[in-house]
Amino acid sequence: MKAMVQDVYGSPDVLRIEEMDRPVPGPGEVLVRVHAAGVDQGVWHLMAGLPYAVRAVSGLRRPRTRVRGLDVAGVVEAVGPDVTRFREGDEVYGNCTGSFAEYARAKEGTLAPKPAGLSFEQAATVPVSACTALGAVRDSGRVKAGQSVLVLGASGGVGSFAVQVAKAYGAHVTGVCSTAKADLVRSLGADEVLDYTQQDPVDGSRRYDVILDIAGNRPIARLRRALTPRGTLVIVGGEGGGKWIGGNQRQLGAMLLSPFVGHRLRAHGTLVRHRDLEALTELIEAGSVTPAVDRTYPLAEVPDAIRRLRDGQVRGKVAIRL
Repeated sequence: MKAMVQDVYGSPDVLRIEEMDRPVPGPGEVLVRVHAAGVDQGVWHLMAGLPYAVRAVSGLRRPRTRVRGLDVAGVVEAVGPDVTRFREGDEVYGNCTGSFAEYARAKEGTLAPKPAGLSFEQAATVPVSACTALGAVRDSGRVKAGQSVLVLGASGGVGSFAVQVAKAYGAHVTGVCSTAKADLVRSLGADEVLDYTQQDPVDGSRRYDVILDIAGNRPIARLRRALTPRGTLVIVGGEGGGKWIGGNQRQLGAMLLSPFVGHRLRAHGTLVRHRDLEALTELIEAGSVTPAVDRTYPLAEVPDAIRRLRDGQVRGKVAIRL
């Protein structure tokens, strides 16, 4: 099979197409014939080996897993022992290791039936980003109907889903983005859109019950100025920072500070589980959530897709078509 592989950490230039053997599913695993894959910031972090903390999982000196890609949508080709939820021919989507390939193995618990009405390309953009958004809104943010929610990074992968999920939960949503992406955020259903190039969305002139700060770098003290007295700040990921822990230093700071202040300060990570995918499927099939796919690329152009993502050009999500 064809696969996009790497043997050293680095820029997208380290990626290349290689012919390799088809994976064999083990106990509790499913072999998926990949129709499409998603691209997210996590793919870049694993490719670059940055911040260095990710190498504790991905391999200290070189990538332990050669094939990149996390999000997948496709058709079940074979099932391993003990798999009970899927059979050959099922259309699925979810999370795996190595989706930038013609075939990929996935754990049964990280897959769900593909939502009806979505193309494979659309479905492939959902798992990591939308599960992160769902957890940030529902679990860490505890968003309720009638609350005011500020989404910083509303035009990105996680943010584009967070706006829609928060609206589905009945919140009044304000999305923050650049001028060029304001129309996208409005189309996602945001009640209000703030252009961060024209105004500071957290200057304290307005207060919100919940702030979702997605891949941002604003100091926690500044973010708290825009919270109601008992409001909740959820820090989702983070870019920049040092080479060792990167933007995660703000998440650590939030967790340490939270017990001593009136605000709820939460750090939220990514976890893809079949029950969350199924919850998202319900929202998608009800018309409450729709993936915002900016562009699709063939497998050979994965490096270009990653570069465009890192340059901040992507509106919503990009997909890889196989």
